[in-house]
Amino acid sequence: MPSPRIYNLLHTSPFLAALLGLLVFLLPFAVLQDHSYITIDDNLEAEFAIPYLLVKQNVALDHRPTVVLPAVMDGLPRTAARSGLNVTVGLFEVLPPWAVYEVQQALVRILSLVAMYALVRRHWLREAHQKALAAGVALCWALLPFYTIYGWSVPGQAGLLLAFLELRRGPARWWHWLLIGTFPLWSIFAFVGPFVLTASGLLVLYDWWQTRRLKARLVVGVLLLLGMYLVVEWPLFYSLLIAKQFVPHRLEFDMRRISPMGLVEGLRSTAQFFFVGQYHASRFLRLAILLAVSLAVLRAPASQQVKQLRRFGPWLLVLAGLALFSGFYPQLVAALQTQVPAVGAFNFGRFHFLSPLLWFMLLALALRILPVRWQVTLLGMQLLVGLAMNAEWLNNLRELAGRPRALEPNYAAYVSAPLFEQVQQTIRQQTGLEPAQYRVVCLGFPPAVAQLNNFYTLDSYQNNYPLAYKHKFRPLIAGELAKSPMLRAYFDAWGNRCFLFSAELGKDFRVGAFQQRVVQDFTFDPSTFRKLRGRYVLSAARLAQPAQSGLRSVGVFSRPDAYWRIYLYEVMNK
Repeated sequence: MPSPRIYNLLHTSPFLAALLGLLVFLLPFAVLQDHSYITIDDNLEAEFAIPYLLVKQNVALDHRPTVVLPAVMDGLPRTAARSGLNVTVGLFEVLPPWAVYEVQQALVRILSLVAMYALVRRHWLREAHQKALAAGVALCWALLPFYTIYGWSVPGQAGLLLAFLELRRGPARWWHWLLIGTFPLWSIFAFVGPFVLTASGLLVLYDWWQTRRLKARLVVGVLLLLGMYLVVEWPLFYSLLIAKQFVPHRLEFDMRRISPMGLVEGLRSTAQFFFVGQYHASRFLRLAILLAVSLAVLRAPASQQVKQLRRFGPWLLVLAGLALFSGFYPQLVAALQTQVPAVGAFNFGRFHFLSPLLWFMLLALALRILPVRWQVTLLGMQLLVGLAMNAEWLNNLRELAGRPRALEPNYAAYVSAPLFEQVQQTIRQQTGLEPAQYRVVCLGFPPAVAQLNNFYTLDSYQNNYPLAYKHKFRPLIAGELAKSPMLRAYFDAWGNRCFLFSAELGKDFRVGAFQQRVVQDFTFDPSTFRKLRGRYVLSAARLAQPAQSGLRSVGVFSRPDAYWRIYLYEVMNK
């Protein structure tokens, strides 16, 4: 039991109580350490390995146009990866990979708690008796299922909005500029940059429309945000817009082939964006917030209900508009691609990344006019929603209980460093070659696993890479694509997963050792593989007839603490 002094402190300081609640949430990660579960989809398999390799291969701050990341796709242009000025990349300089994730998650969530608490206290919940309510809203915000590998891209918007609202209200202070200037250092431009710039610009225009005068400090704030993005992402802008270093594979995106079309599908997608959101931008059910708004309207006196509708209506219309735009965006792009093929290269449908913050502003507005019992009930409901939809937290509770999900390995089992060290050691003993002297491809598991184990992979999961490489890689998998129209469209019309495919495995990119999968007929082009300087295939599934694919078996590797069983195949000489 806490001492009376601690109890009194928590009772009189709701923010400290919220901070303690957040630390309890983070406790399983601290206990499990590298045996923590870390989100795999679009996270460990995509966003995690590249910053690690930038540091490992000493090119994090080398943005010369000729520099490449040699371990990825036989030389991924450096400018296609994250900026070396990004805070996440800097953390890889001082911490092991699993610790980077856990430290960044703790920092992101704690600072987000502080930012949201400061925001609602300054602008929506300013009364002394509303401290506990503000702390509850902030805690619910900090516990949402964010992709924390994106840094402050979504959770940090609370701090960014606070800074702009403070600039709008009165004289600027140093921390206003600090919040704005550092946001680009810890966010992903492609996900939020254009959208927070648009939103801040609209705030300037709204302020001008209300006062009929332009506040210079607000304009300077927008220019500072834009300027810092230009500084942080200058190599990317320069390579794509000025030097045109390479043609991105995204120019071949074809929404008509990879997204369902039609009115029903558009409405279904719109409803999903409105009621649940999208997982990159934090997926959580908006039920508690909608209930809070409904109660705020229905509990008001009849003479005040219209006023309440006018208060909440614009917020709901904006959120519905964002959901409608994002829901129908793929169909809009598909219609425009016939005239402008490159229109799908950048995803302007990501305005929904602004939605979580708008929903929480709506929550604060609704809760402040409800009785305390409803505030507690609805905040409790939102807290449960956030926790129940936070897969990392739930899976780590299962890890602590000794009942992990079979298809959701923890970080140590997923990366399986000792297992892949055995593979490297076998190759070294047989050939004398180090990983930098040969290239591999991966079947049945993400290439990021091999990359985190310092293999040089010809395949990878990349949001941006040269179209020419996609065309060079395709003959290697053409035989398997011919067997599966689904995989053919998946690669040709999208291609972010530039993987070694098998029609028999389909989109199963996580073949665990316990599954004992066997690929009976694997069509592989060894000639193309050799041209790409490939030598070994690392497979999580056994090939029944490797010789027919131009491969020979070298060994099988497994460990009780590894998620994978790796079958090592070498391409045969001509």
